[in-house]
Amino acid sequence: MATQTGSGTSIDTESLTGLHWLAIVLALVTGVVHLFLGVSFISDPMGWAFLFAGVVFLAAIAALLIDFRRRLLYILGIPFVAGQIVAWYVVNAPDFSTFGIGDKVVQVVLIVVLGILYTRES
Repeated sequence: MATQTGSGTSIDTESLTGLHWLAIVLALVTGVVHLFLGVSFISDPMGWAFLFAGVVFLAAIAALLIDFRRRLLYILGIPFVAGQIVAWYVVNAPDFSTFGIGDKVVQVVLIVVLGILYTRES
């Protein structure tokens, strides 16, 4: 059901499939993790990087919900999420926490889902 908002944009949930909702949940999970870590490390420059990543994940969810250039979101989201995984590895190797590994599993699944969404909408 599309809902009109005050800004003239509308939330388009009718066109969302189960795969879209899975991507939203995955992005929400990793976005909240990054915001939490960003607030936890706010005095460190790395904290600001976490906050930035968290905001990007949440902004991508919002863009998906208003049907803003979804194919572009998918194709840009893949390297963005992959970059998060690489940065995590570089910063944390060889001491990986269970929490960090869990977040990276979420991100790997998100990359797969974004790839499927991109190919389906080609």
